[in-house]
Amino acid sequence: MKQLICKSWRIFVVDSCLFDLNEGLECFEGLKAYKSLSEDNSVRLFRPDCNMERLSNSMNRFHFACWDFDRNELLKCIKELVKLDQDWIPEGEGYSLYLRPTVIATNPFLGLAEPQQVLLYVICSPVGPYYKTGFKPVRLTADTEFVRAWPGGTGHVKVGGNYASTMKAAAQASDHGYGQVLWLFEGKDGEKYVTEVGAMNVFFVIETNEGKLELVTPPLSRGDILPGVTRRSILELERLRGELLVSERNISMKEIVLASEEGRLKEAFGAGTAAVVSPIECIQYQGKDIAIPAPGPVTLHVWDEVTGIQYGVVEGPPGWSVKVE
Repeated sequence: MKQLICKSWRIFVVDSCLFDLNEGLECFEGLKAYKSLSEDNSVRLFRPDCNMERLSNSMNRFHFACWDFDRNELLKCIKELVKLDQDWIPEGEGYSLYLRPTVIATNPFLGLAEPQQVLLYVICSPVGPYYKTGFKPVRLTADTEFVRAWPGGTGHVKVGGNYASTMKAAAQASDHGYGQVLWLFEGKDGEKYVTEVGAMNVFFVIETNEGKLELVTPPLSRGDILPGVTRRSILELERLRGELLVSERNISMKEIVLASEEGRLKEAFGAGTAAVVSPIECIQYQGKDIAIPAPGPVTLHVWDEVTGIQYGVVEGPPGWSVKVE
């Protein structure tokens, strides 16, 4: 790759093997390395095997020839990289080294074709707390003309196009005073079903007609939702705790509106690697704001437990907090 400087522009002349990026043949992962807050001062990864599994699935969706790579070998390489760069990991709750394994197709010609060659690399970046002003609830709008993903598409894998297509809707939401978009999908029955929030999975705490609390998140079965590692962890932890009904099922805006009107919509939050959990205090739908108590006790408990495991303060299930040694 050659670099040319021309006035205020920086121009890169690249080999033809990078032209596959024009067709979007790219996928990636996101995980973090944490400096433990316990006395052992260790460096830890959180469930990295799940990220290796998801990267393989993303590569398979794009028909990359080496999608069935040795996940343990890649994880070993990432651990060596973390050990090499451990001085770049900032200390303290909320701080970490963000790791982004990325795979791009590198066919040595210009044109749309099945990817036979790929380049895998890992980007590292120190990051601080997601909430610069504290654990602040966000306001969402579901009033957008855009759709994030659909059955049969790529919503269930981690590819760049899923995120690029959300920029315009996010900007419009921000212009109207909302922090993120609550993405919906219209089912065959005409109902508007919840999928994700921004770039995160979404959860609702709803009181059932029998007076029990249900933790609800949309299912993966439609193929339009990313199987988040944080999402998976929350579901498993809450099922182990056994205090809530835990459901992966379709949830429509009609149900959310009714639960709000009847006082049964207790909490809502987004979940993902960057923020862990993001409490939701409002959803705009059909021009009206639905107010939600935030942050609620379930949201706070999930935050404490997941971050506690990530930083080595809480003993999580076996294999979740992996020391880099």
